[in-house]
Amino acid sequence: MNGQWQAMTPGGKSRHPVLFLLTLAIFLLVFTDRLVGTSTGYDPYKVLGVSRSASQAEVKKAYKNLAREWHPDKNKDPDAENMFIKVSKSYEILSNEERRANFDRYGQVEEGQSQHQHFRSFQNGFYFDESSFYFTRSRDFADSKYLLHHVQFNSDVLPDSHKKPYLIKVTSEWCFACIRVEPVWKEIVQELEPLGFGIGIVDLGYEPRLANQLGVHRAPSFIGLLNGRVTVFHQAIGREHLRRFMEDLLSQNLVEKVTDDNYQQFLDDWHVGNKPSVLLFDQDSNVPIVFRLTAFAFRDYVHFGYVDQGNTHNIQLLRQFNINSYAPSMLLFKEDTSRPVDIIQAKGMKRQVMDEFVSNNKFLQVPRLVNQQLFDELCPIKQFHRRRKYCVLLITSEDQAFLPRNKAFLDFATFNRKDVLRFAYVYQRQQQPLCQALLPNQAVVSPQVSGNVVILERRSQAGKVMYRSVIGGWNGSEEDKYRLLEHLELVQKDPTYLTSDATLPELNNELAPNFLIQWMNYAQDYIHQIYDDVLYSNWREMMPILSLIFSALFILFGTVVIQAFSEPGETKPRKTAPKEQPQTDNGASDRSTTFSRPPKKDFVEVTELTDITYTSNLVKLRPGHINVVLVLTNTSKNALLRKFAKEVFSFSGTHTIHFSFLNTDKHRHWMPLLLRSCSGSSPFGSHSDEDEDTSDYSGHVLALNGFKKYLCHFRPVFTGDDLTDVSYVATSLISSGSRRESRSRSRSSSDSRSRSHSRENRARSNRGSNRATSIEVHHKLDRLGLWMERLMEGTLPRWHVPSWPSLQAAENIPTGS
Repeated sequence: MNGQWQAMTPGGKSRHPVLFLLTLAIFLLVFTDRLVGTSTGYDPYKVLGVSRSASQAEVKKAYKNLAREWHPDKNKDPDAENMFIKVSKSYEILSNEERRANFDRYGQVEEGQSQHQHFRSFQNGFYFDESSFYFTRSRDFADSKYLLHHVQFNSDVLPDSHKKPYLIKVTSEWCFACIRVEPVWKEIVQELEPLGFGIGIVDLGYEPRLANQLGVHRAPSFIGLLNGRVTVFHQAIGREHLRRFMEDLLSQNLVEKVTDDNYQQFLDDWHVGNKPSVLLFDQDSNVPIVFRLTAFAFRDYVHFGYVDQGNTHNIQLLRQFNINSYAPSMLLFKEDTSRPVDIIQAKGMKRQVMDEFVSNNKFLQVPRLVNQQLFDELCPIKQFHRRRKYCVLLITSEDQAFLPRNKAFLDFATFNRKDVLRFAYVYQRQQQPLCQALLPNQAVVSPQVSGNVVILERRSQAGKVMYRSVIGGWNGSEEDKYRLLEHLELVQKDPTYLTSDATLPELNNELAPNFLIQWMNYAQDYIHQIYDDVLYSNWREMMPILSLIFSALFILFGTVVIQAFSEPGETKPRKTAPKEQPQTDNGASDRSTTFSRPPKKDFVEVTELTDITYTSNLVKLRPGHINVVLVLTNTSKNALLRKFAKEVFSFSGTHTIHFSFLNTDKHRHWMPLLLRSCSGSSPFGSHSDEDEDTSDYSGHVLALNGFKKYLCHFRPVFTGDDLTDVSYVATSLISSGSRRESRSRSRSSSDSRSRSHSRENRARSNRGSNRATSIEVHHKLDRLGLWMERLMEGTLPRWHVPSWPSLQAAENIPTGS
């Protein structure tokens, strides 16, 4: 080139050699300065104040203390920023085992680590484009608060994305293009963060697992996160493009455009949506982004609408509510649509002000309980005595005949609102399990029957409540209002006024979409994701989907080929008909399956002890597990199972407690065998053989520990006060007298004749006591709940058993021996 050195630009144009030499001199000067600066005895161990043998826990603890001390936001020292950067850099070296080993091996002045570190510092310090050099810091200290880690992302950011959208930048240390987009990134962060957008940064080198979870493998990249769904930004990187990208993530259906024609319909929607309504009046034709963010955060609680003050179709609406056109105004409506319950007006309305305004008015005056989440927020569980919350619940119907009664309840709640009282109502037809638990003996409400008011206080997460039903129902009369007010005053003075307890089931979600709509939404999101992956050639993410599609096609094609080449005479093997079970005298009662379902309200899984389940549920029961066995007969089975399920329902959540039942009509010798095998005094008392053979064990409950071989016994205790039980007691005395008489005659006769005569007397006595059995059986398990509490506490007496008797061995005992 004519004997001269010339600098060539990327475009092929030559520059003056003096400019090239000047640039080269600046480059060497800066590089030399970095070498000298990094080789002046920099030691990360000294910076953090730890020894070379310090563990990772000690390094981390020292870093936290120094970072808290030198953070620029807390330390006003002029050198705080440089010291904070030096502490962070030292922690990056020592927290990485490979980099720490290289530093320990080569040091700062050795050839291996020092050259790598000098080049890395040089790379982090400058970048170039076409003709000029640009020098910058390795990383701005302000970005450190946006760095995301895998655990933090899944525990904090991912759940928080259901309340606000996140803009996340994916970067890397060895990325020159990432440095070029830094000015755009700082501008968009300063613009979006005050509005309420979430900001995050993911480093590919330090968080490859998080980058793989997000589906992004190159830097720089920008992604939007909303409702747990990741959307990748594919446009040219610019402030306006990024802002429009984040705005488009929010659905346009969050805020409804309201005019003079539809505003009344918008406000009356509280009947269906069960939500308050918020109207924003502003001069802008488009909905402000800050209002859309507030609408997204509270979309489950409030219905949002927007009124354009510059639109000529909104003149009547502006006049009716006397809206000032010089500043944005927010109006919140509840059941009364003629006037708002709260108003706020300010120029340049901030996101924090909007959120606080809506958060203080999330619920209607008397909301309808439509799901469990709303019930948990309206009626929280009692934690402290000073924070009691009483829920006043109206059980009513959606029929037109009940509208005056519901309106009267709303008026009463409006004039008697207190912090400790929460008013709500439910439709009995939609929430039948809840209403059945609170009013077990109440029929379905009808226009001829008044509604019911229940005052309740929640006690536990399992659904336990203390409640009291207001006697007389609710018709909306002045007498009903006075009676309810009297009950509320009493319960606030004395919490023990709530005398009834119940375990409430989880509420039905009345607003949940059906299965078809959910499936269509999932399919739409899935198709949209596939479309984006195909459009932008994201083949790495497409490989699992393509593999699934080709596998399905291969299976389908293979099935068609097999059917096409199969012989026409081949037929499927016929299934053998199931054997008919022999019918017994009791009919349907003997056709019980292995698992018996108690009523749906208090569902407890109860297993029948048979030859199949006996070994696994008792003999080989795992250590620490206990099987609670209910003893019953065919005649008492249904009544005892219902009572048993109700008493043990609150203990059914424990995984170490199992519930079973034993039918003594099928295995009548098992209980006497267990009685004889108990070591020491028997839990059943001392009985003769004939007493054991004729005893009625129905209603007895045994807690059996199969591994340690001991049992705890519950004996039925009658607590009822029905006068008809006198006949049962008398009959029992007569039958016991007949049994004593038969035993006295058996001493002078043969054993076979005495046993046959005793069985005849027992059958005669059983027939005579059948009239009172239903009442007595109903009360046999009245104290079982208290016994279960003592069992869980470990305070019950225990009887040890050398070995568990077998069901088959019990059945093989001859009756005449």
